[in-house]
Amino acid sequence: MISSAFHAAVYNPLYNGLIYIVDILPTHDVGIAVIILTIIVRIILFPLSKRAIETQQKMKKIAPELEKLKEKYKNDREQQGKAMFALYKENDVHPFASFGLIFIQLPILLALYWIFAWGGLPEINLERLYAFISVPSGVNMEFIGLINMAGKSFVLAILAGVTQIIYTRLSMGAAKKVAPDGTFSKDMARSADMMMRYALPIMIGGFAYAVPSAAALYWVTSNTAMIAQELLMGRRFNDDISSKSQIPSSKQAPVN
Repeated sequence: MISSAFHAAVYNPLYNGLIYIVDILPTHDVGIAVIILTIIVRIILFPLSKRAIETQQKMKKIAPELEKLKEKYKNDREQQGKAMFALYKENDVHPFASFGLIFIQLPILLALYWIFAWGGLPEINLERLYAFISVPSGVNMEFIGLINMAGKSFVLAILAGVTQIIYTRLSMGAAKKVAPDGTFSKDMARSADMMMRYALPIMIGGFAYAVPSAAALYWVTSNTAMIAQELLMGRRFNDDISSKSQIPSSKQAPVN
């Protein structure tokens, strides 16, 4: 049942979308088709990614208040949790929005892996095609004539890790030097921060090398789109902050 639902909701739509794009491209380049398909997926996921970015921005703003609550209720975990969730609710913060964005892409990566590793391209699986999707006259598996989409690519694996580092840096901000003080909560926060900044990009780079290049190309394109979105939304956010901070100064009397 799970397999049928996965194929109906994820695998078949992605496969048919990919075949359709390959068919309409003059070069029938599967790599370019993966990039176009990724952009379409990013557009569909835009509301979720926008919410994740807004959550990250709000988390940065309430970080000092969170630290105060952790210190105030450091000996009462239950009360600490209630106070933190109350602060989240008050500021309309959804702390798990970023994780949702990551987890929702896992079925997409799995589908791409199956498409290229277990059949589907370059041979077309006619059983999976919708009635209105035409069979391409040709399938070019060499992305821009350089990278085989069914093989492994060290270059794309490196790019996957690097773009993940850049995206993490933009979304989380600069790393703060926090000396370990022996408290469980701060040590856990420090470990989680190190995991997201350094261990996760390495894991993603290793995963990108282990799977077909098409999945790695998807991750690189997706990260690049998220970096662009982060920069655009971050710039607007910073402009709003700076414009607000300049309002009081305009009301000050000139210094003689």
